Amino acid sequence: MGNLRGLSVFIVLTLAVFTSARPKSGPNQKCKSGPVDLVFLIDSSRSVRPHEFETMRKFLIDILNTLDIGLDTTRVGVVQYSSQVRSEFSLKTHSKLENMVKAINEIVPLAQGTMTGLAIRYLMNEAFSPGQGDRPKVPNVAVIVTDGRPQDRVAEVAAEARERGIEIYAVGVARADMTSLRAMASPPFEDHVFLVERFDLIYQFGLQFQDKLCGIDLCLESDHGCEHLCESSPGSFTCQCLPGYRLNADGKTCSAIDLCAERKHDCQQICISSPGSFTCDCNQGYHLNDDKKTCSPIDLCAEGKHDCQQVCVYMGPGVFTCDCNEGYRLNVDEKTCAPIDLCAEGKHDCEQVCVYSGPGIFTCDCNEGYRLNVDEKACSPIDLCAEGKHGCEQVCVYSGPGIFTCDCNEGYRLNGDKKTCTPIDLCAEGKHDCDHVCVNMGPGIFTCDCKKGYRLNEDEKSCSAIDLCAEGKHDCEQICISTPGVFTCDCNKGFKLNRDKRTCTNMDMCNTVKHGCDYQCVNTPGSYHCICPEGQLLQDDGKTCGTCKSANIDLVLLIDGSKSVRPQNFELVKKFVNQVVDSLDVSAHGTRVGLVQYSSRVRTEFPLNMYHTAEDIKAAVMKVDYMEKGTMTGLALKHMLEYSFSEAEGARPASRNIPRIGLVFTDGRSQDDISEYAKKAKEAGITMYAVGVGKAVEDELREIASDPVEKHFYYTTDFSAINTIADNLKLNVCPAESQGEVEVKDPCACENLVEFQQATMNSLDQFTQKHILSK
Repeated sequence: MGNLRGLSVFIVLTLAVFTSARPKSGPNQKCKSGPVDLVFLIDSSRSVRPHEFETMRKFLIDILNTLDIGLDTTRVGVVQYSSQVRSEFSLKTHSKLENMVKAINEIVPLAQGTMTGLAIRYLMNEAFSPGQGDRPKVPNVAVIVTDGRPQDRVAEVAAEARERGIEIYAVGVARADMTSLRAMASPPFEDHVFLVERFDLIYQFGLQFQDKLCGIDLCLESDHGCEHLCESSPGSFTCQCLPGYRLNADGKTCSAIDLCAERKHDCQQICISSPGSFTCDCNQGYHLNDDKKTCSPIDLCAEGKHDCQQVCVYMGPGVFTCDCNEGYRLNVDEKTCAPIDLCAEGKHDCEQVCVYSGPGIFTCDCNEGYRLNVDEKACSPIDLCAEGKHGCEQVCVYSGPGIFTCDCNEGYRLNGDKKTCTPIDLCAEGKHDCDHVCVNMGPGIFTCDCKKGYRLNEDEKSCSAIDLCAEGKHDCEQICISTPGVFTCDCNKGFKLNRDKRTCTNMDMCNTVKHGCDYQCVNTPGSYHCICPEGQLLQDDGKTCGTCKSANIDLVLLIDGSKSVRPQNFELVKKFVNQVVDSLDVSAHGTRVGLVQYSSRVRTEFPLNMYHTAEDIKAAVMKVDYMEKGTMTGLALKHMLEYSFSEAEGARPASRNIPRIGLVFTDGRSQDDISEYAKKAKEAGITMYAVGVGKAVEDELREIASDPVEKHFYYTTDFSAINTIADNLKLNVCPAESQGEVEVKDPCACENLVEFQQATMNSLDQFTQKHILSK
């Protein structure tokens, strides 16, 4: 604050230097002080007349002549404002006085409104910013020059500017408002607020300050008593008067020079005095001639300076009256004229309508729907229906004199032309309540019927399917399957339908065909499958048994958590995962398992390196929360490839030849593309399995699955059957060389990492027979 106070002394003293009350300094005599950043904010609103703006321009240049201009001393910026704000040059633009003077002489006034608050905000946010040349730890000083009341709020923004350390001087001229000036300026107001009567007196405010930098000024230091101006000289001063005034005999006070009172004028009629000058004017009814002295009478009629509608009558200098043409009368306003209208004045004998034809002339007419009688005064109503002048196809309805509407007979409706009619087909328009078939019986009439295989109910609207099975109208030996009006036959489990499509025969495939099973044949309805003794596995041919031993693998399961799965089915999915886990040799050095759930986004439920026992994995699976959103299978494959099989999440290095297996479980079509990352996963050496349920798309499942596709792709129609898949899904790996910790003593020559036994398909057939075909 001490620096700001010293700065206020500096700016006040520098502003005072240029005034006429100070000895003129030579070109090298500048007021010296510490560095300062000084911005002038000048009002260029339309109320500032051109010659006043020129005075303000000279005022700025005179101040600059007293300052020590330089990038390391005094920096100066100039901003003008009206309804908008424009920077003429910033603090960093010029370092030489002559460049600043040239820029000020080139300023073009904006000539709009007076948005002083907007200008102060620009001053605070832009003009005093590092980008505009403001220096740190250098005082900021603003001088605001305005001639009117602000059109926006200034108090709050000015207070904010002062709080940021800007010292504000408010200089008001002529129409400026003292309250607004005090709201803008820094305290104390006697040092920062100035108000003068007109622009050519703007320099007076500098007389109020002590010139600390340029020497003692007796006009400021002493009680000089000058009424208008005090002009200093070394060790002395003299009083002077403003233009238009003369110094009185006391050498201090001033008196206005009244040229009119002293008759020092040549006006013909009226002399208007101002200090040291005068202007001429004329009496009422006369105007001032081009010589600005003599007067001529005004003929307002001849000059067209009247507001008579028709006739102007000259009555003397500056006086006239109005009149009207023949057939018109002057209105009450004594300016406009109105025609004499016998209709409006009721001076006629028409029954309905009087038509004005001119001043004093009229004819009779009738209202719409009536016609004029022979006497050309009375009227009669027109019945267009009775006269046959309607054009209706079926019915004409009289609605009043000269008015009608068309209508249609029952069962028809009026067309868009409002005249012709169309028969109503309620069936075609869907305006019926038939369950199956609507039969059009004529305009506006219908009856109901039923589709083949259905019969019409007693309400003669709804239909019921004909169930030949329920009615006993069939010859099936075991099972009758009904469709409306038709039936087909089927057999119970363990039987097959004979060629007559009616009777059934018991099936025992193991005893009737050469099954070729190496160990044991097991009958299934209409088929069979082979099984192996405990400790052995069914081979690729589905018949022989081998002793391939389970090895260690890295397994990541991707499970679908979309909305279509439903909460109860999601629980079945988790049980499916745990059935798969039960078939594995889980340990830190054996098989590792990771779980990922996906919907509209992907979430790792646990990575490969989190759990090392089957019990821990199964417990974690049952705690998984259902996501219930979309089906972004492609995004899930990308996540699996980039994160799930990374060493950071527990996948063992590829150099150890530990098989990597990915199993995707889904119940519907993917909402994004799966092609790119399904291909990349297989190219990365990951063996991919695809398990689909319900509305899963077979083409997508096949695209995900590794070759051969038939051994890596599984589908069932119902969630309750996925346990069958889990029971038959055996993750047996028999690589030619395994670098894992589990030694494979008797490796098998299998080509695939996962064997899905033929029994899986047989189980699915059983499920289809039991739960779908039997319904």
